Amino acid sequence: MTQHAQLDWQDGQPHSVVFGDVYFSRDAGLDETRHVFLKHNQLEERFAALPADGQFCIAETGFGTGLNFLCAWQLFEQAAPPSARLHFVSAEKFPLTPADLARALSLWPELADHAAALLRQYDTLTPGWHRLPLAGGRVTLTLLIGDVLDVLPELEACVDAWFLDGFAPSKNPEMWQTALFEEMARLSRPGASFATFTSAGVVRRGLAAAGFEVRKAPGHGDKRHISHGWLPSAAAQAWQPPWFAAPPQTGGERSAIVIGGGIAGAASAASLARRGWQVTVIERLPQLASAASGNPQGVLYTKLSPHLTPLTRLVLAGYGYSLRMLRAELEANEDNWQPCGVLQLAQDEKEEKKQRELAALGLPPEVMRLLDRDSASAAAGVALPSGGLYFPQGGWVHPPAWVRHLARHSNIRVLTSQTAVELDFNPHDSSWVAQGPEGPLAQGRVVILAGAAETAGFDATRHLPLKRIRGQVTQAPATESSAALRAVLCGEGYISPRRHGNHCMGATFKFDADDLAARAEEHRENLDMLRCLAPSLHQALQADRLDPAALAGRAAYRCTSPDYLPLIGPVAARDAFAERYRELARDATLRPDAPAPWIPGLFVNAAHGSRGLITAPLSGEILASLLEGEPAPLPRSLMQAIHPSRFLLRDLIRRKLRD
Repeated sequence: MTQHAQLDWQDGQPHSVVFGDVYFSRDAGLDETRHVFLKHNQLEERFAALPADGQFCIAETGFGTGLNFLCAWQLFEQAAPPSARLHFVSAEKFPLTPADLARALSLWPELADHAAALLRQYDTLTPGWHRLPLAGGRVTLTLLIGDVLDVLPELEACVDAWFLDGFAPSKNPEMWQTALFEEMARLSRPGASFATFTSAGVVRRGLAAAGFEVRKAPGHGDKRHISHGWLPSAAAQAWQPPWFAAPPQTGGERSAIVIGGGIAGAASAASLARRGWQVTVIERLPQLASAASGNPQGVLYTKLSPHLTPLTRLVLAGYGYSLRMLRAELEANEDNWQPCGVLQLAQDEKEEKKQRELAALGLPPEVMRLLDRDSASAAAGVALPSGGLYFPQGGWVHPPAWVRHLARHSNIRVLTSQTAVELDFNPHDSSWVAQGPEGPLAQGRVVILAGAAETAGFDATRHLPLKRIRGQVTQAPATESSAALRAVLCGEGYISPRRHGNHCMGATFKFDADDLAARAEEHRENLDMLRCLAPSLHQALQADRLDPAALAGRAAYRCTSPDYLPLIGPVAARDAFAERYRELARDATLRPDAPAPWIPGLFVNAAHGSRGLITAPLSGEILASLLEGEPAPLPRSLMQAIHPSRFLLRDLIRRKLRD
């Protein structure tokens, strides 16, 4: 788990206890950063030469105090065209706490505005990757929390410049290894530059062996020399599964059609709109967020596994991203959302054991901690039958408010009460037309299907293994006693603190249901769930006196996949896939090189299940990274775990897919 940096503040400046080294020059940290990393990567000239809508990617070893990032961001704003975008990817094994970061950055008043924007999103960091959109999406910071030699092999990016930072080779020899230099070469575009404060021979020789041209230059202050250089040509690339590769991007008009107006569709549209795309969202119902995203209160928390499964890693990344976006963009109030905390109660011995194992993972207490019964009751404001895991940053969201906010962008056009019944592709101009019952609805170069289980309703996506599960929530009028509840309670179901005079609880799971009418028997199930979850709250609500047939509520279909992970990414043609890779049915260890038969410009974003508030907002960034050729917001293994082609590959190997 994450180990935060241990600092010794000497004369007001941070000093690493672990490495016995300083984070920056005591006398001229800003000047040294600008001399080493900005000047010797020629960033001012390269930023100025970017085309409109161009992008530039910097990768860094050792985020530290973020000084290098803030200086690069400041220069980018000064020199780059207004529509250009900066991607900054930085690995950090020992991240600073938010308090230490704020203290360190306070030393540089001229960066105060940039530092304040960073600090508004920088939080206690869990292991994994963290995506921070800044400057309205013009600047994107991706923090890779972990050992650089572990995280860089999982990165997919095309790097233009390297900040080879980190503590000196004599202090941190574990980082300055051949594997690091080889990963730098793998990730670099031809002509990518690097700069580093050290001129140690082991570093210069390692970079040269990896293919970089290496030069010395005068250092800054009392340092005699630094090193800088470039990669003349692309490095040889190891084999990667072509069915998980990003489809080639042909350029052209940046326009998209998003079918589905829930949280997944709105997030997809918002991420593209922030990058200058023109997006049309088509929703078959009269309003956005009218299906599964229409519940009064959804829960923000991470149901984890102690084994750090792909799903656990995904929800940790999504949880952090959702919280950052909500804090940055949506006012916390009774209409929108409340970070009131979430308690996941241990309702039996098996759950207690699992929660102890989760607590042993060592997640920061600001993210998750184990509470006994008395402490849990104090956090909840009501008497509880057990303790549980407490997520103090979590809470509830009114999903329609978030969806409406995401879709409220000048580059997004929303069509409601419209159904796309057919998709027509024109190979002459590589464009799609979404056809409604009475004619064309929208045209775009890209189509993103984000309509939950209805995503599989088109010919090209009929093979996707999507299933729908009915769920019903119940709204019960708050009483004077139940109003004491101040945290969301979760177990087999959940109940939220009151919103506009009502508590929301649920939700049921019905696998064979084929209608969405609210049912009294499911309201009764939700009340029975509450009786087990929190008997005192059940009594405070006077639930035994409530008539289930008279209660308000709503039902909707969740969309899930067989492995409970979402499907986010490009769509391959099923029959062509079976033909192209048919030899894998005989020998799954083969490594074919033939590119996957992608359907041009067709993507899906579905199967978020009951975790849509956690995984769907980040899904927009995942799709945007694929479409724009940006650094991926998730490790390669997770990008493959959510890729739609995984089911085609599985069925082919199991000989269930016939060409």
